[in-house]
Amino acid sequence: MRYYIIAGEASGDLHGSNLIKALHRNDSNADVRCWGGDKMQEAGATLVKHYRDLAFMGFVEVLTHLRTIFRNIDLCKQDITEYKPDVIVFIDYPGFNMRIAEWAKQQGYKTVYYISPQVWAWKENRVKKIKRDVDKMLVILPFEKQFYNKWAYDVSYVGHPLIQVVEEEQRKPVIPISSKPIIALLPGSRSQEIKVKLPVMLTMVSRFPEYQFVIAQAPAQPDSTYRELIGSQDVMLVKNQTYDLLRQAKAALVTSGTATLETALFGVPEVVCYKGNPISYMLAKRLVKIKYISLVNLIMDKPVVTELIQGDLNETMLQKELDKILNNAAHIKQLKTDYEQLWHLLGDSNASDNAAKAIIAVAQTKP
Repeated sequence: MRYYIIAGEASGDLHGSNLIKALHRNDSNADVRCWGGDKMQEAGATLVKHYRDLAFMGFVEVLTHLRTIFRNIDLCKQDITEYKPDVIVFIDYPGFNMRIAEWAKQQGYKTVYYISPQVWAWKENRVKKIKRDVDKMLVILPFEKQFYNKWAYDVSYVGHPLIQVVEEEQRKPVIPISSKPIIALLPGSRSQEIKVKLPVMLTMVSRFPEYQFVIAQAPAQPDSTYRELIGSQDVMLVKNQTYDLLRQAKAALVTSGTATLETALFGVPEVVCYKGNPISYMLAKRLVKIKYISLVNLIMDKPVVTELIQGDLNETMLQKELDKILNNAAHIKQLKTDYEQLWHLLGDSNASDNAAKAIIAVAQTKP
């Protein structure tokens, strides 16, 4: 079978690579062509376009690169036409993928979406287009199945691919980072959010001198982004070692996003830290229909981890919450119980294998 997979970000490359390995395990004749990254290529796919040439974030940046974006869409359509895949698989990246899905459906291609766009958070009406253009939706968050049921769209929950990633990391030898107990700081990946959140996180260094504070450096950020904020404080900076850092951390201060889920899956007590532009935040509150900002709380549907948002993210509140996850035995015990439940909710089975089998089934169906 011929599989055409489109991923446009680093996380999509990671999960896409594990999906490609699973496709090869379950289909000895699998031939995979992809838009993605190094990991997908290493897994055995022919790489057409690297995600670093696709990642345009923000309204202004998208506007200034419209010509490139449309050229990439045309290139993708042409490449699919020449390759003639049995099925096209979309991994997240909705701005690009939903455009290709609409065209692909009109051309008669079979389509599968793996890792749903976050339509449950905003722009819920996009479900209508998904139902029209996607033959099979494979979701990785338990509540997404219930959400789509509301729209009379039958989707399959395959489990979360991060479970497999964390399990593989746990089998690797640990490379010690510090002789002191560690508090991990994960302030995000963009310079703007780092400059807002990291200074507040760093106020904890002098308040918890018995710990070594270690920052997980974002791959695209230079050392200077962090060094000018750290100053003379005794704070370490590690690059490409986030999982190794989390395996050794006693606690973590984490910005919102996938990192909150990764931290929980490694069993690390955490405080979720979010602060943005006040106007942007107020607009987002009107548009985004979710109770929590961390994936941990969204999945569990209760406040498992503390979220310090906007004005609550200050030195006094952060010290109180950090002290709680380091020293309050009852709170730590409850966190561990909730983390175990989270792990089981996300699936004890292999998400990549489940997804691969579902994709193969779609590819084998008669038109």
